[in-house]
Amino acid sequence: MKPTRRMFQALLGLTALGVPASIWPALQAPWQMLGGALLLAAGADALLARRRPALRAERSMAGVLPVGAWHDVRLTLHNEGKAALQLDVFDDYPAAWELEGMPHAAQLAPGAFSSMTYRVRPLERGDGEFGTPWLRVAGPLGLWQATHRIGPQQTAKVFPDVARLLGQALRATDRQAPTAGSLLKRQRGEGTDFRQLREYRRGDSLRSIDWKATARHRKPISREYQLERDQQVVFLLDTGRRMLARDGDTSHFDHALYAVLTLAFVAGKQGDAVGLMSFGVDKRWLAPAKGRIGLDRMLAGVYDLQPGEAAPDYMRAANDLLNRLNRRAFVVLVTNVRDEDDVALRQAVDLLSSRHLVLCASLRERALDAASSAPVQGFEDALRLAASEHYLQQRQDAIRRLGLRSGHLVDVAPEQLAGALLNRYLDIKESGAL
Repeated sequence: MKPTRRMFQALLGLTALGVPASIWPALQAPWQMLGGALLLAAGADALLARRRPALRAERSMAGVLPVGAWHDVRLTLHNEGKAALQLDVFDDYPAAWELEGMPHAAQLAPGAFSSMTYRVRPLERGDGEFGTPWLRVAGPLGLWQATHRIGPQQTAKVFPDVARLLGQALRATDRQAPTAGSLLKRQRGEGTDFRQLREYRRGDSLRSIDWKATARHRKPISREYQLERDQQVVFLLDTGRRMLARDGDTSHFDHALYAVLTLAFVAGKQGDAVGLMSFGVDKRWLAPAKGRIGLDRMLAGVYDLQPGEAAPDYMRAANDLLNRLNRRAFVVLVTNVRDEDDVALRQAVDLLSSRHLVLCASLRERALDAASSAPVQGFEDALRLAASEHYLQQRQDAIRRLGLRSGHLVDVAPEQLAGALLNRYLDIKESGAL
């Protein structure tokens, strides 16, 4: 219960009337009667305000929201009683989200309704829980307000903003590799699956010439190839404490997840089946599937995936993945390499490489690169530079001890991961290594 402004005004007026009543005794009895009436009115109003009002609340919003964008939520209140209502409304939105447009005041005549729209902005992926709205309803006399909770509870699924991130990744890849300007449809003559015979064109490799067809047609004839299809791309995604690192507003894990989803989209368009297994804190398995089904299943399976404080167990993850995959696949291991990982990670990569083609992707902290390139202006700057250089050298030694060829290792800043994985995937597809 909360007193309203009208209650304070009534008390202030009663106090003001008490001054002349204290001077002229004849006014004391009327003043006391007025105070008693106010007390009775306040008590009755409090009792009536505590009764549950005949209100019905409805919330209208999208069930799936992209992270980081503003979204409208509409709250509609229906007065199904016979008395007018004056109330303040505050919706129970997820505490970690940003909000604009609340609280809201409304007056409802009997049988009327009122709609109010406010905006929310989810800041992280996962399930956003909307509780029952809070309503502060004034009593019939407007002296007290009582708090009630009326309306539905809802859950909104917050997915990565795939459209925005995919566009950025494709543009970045296009800038880095001009020959990869058409990611979903590669240039003619590339790949390992035979497509057709055609006349020789300037720029074709001599190895692509079909000499039998050339002799038969008495002019140079080339074989045209396309990228192999019907392959498996499986992501092995670390959810351990290493992925909690953050450069700016986005964590390393979110950068990794967006890169995985981007490559899954491209691989699906190329006709490959995409799957994922996470290890570390949250262990999930999404079997490889082709086309739109594969991408939808992956989005639904990882939208709420989050890293935690546990250390990653690379050998256990490698054994689990080997037990789940029955055919050769392109395995993309996404983690953050440290110098203490050299033995365990090397053994896991060797184990996976015995049956699959493995690409190891590691995220490099931008803060360390910035510290190593910052100017030295004092003793503390020199210590910071020496420590960062020592750490980066140890990390580079650990990566070198993995024994992976340069084409099977990606070590980039988080925001560059998506483009690097896309280019490496297309290079491997063209080379026929799978």
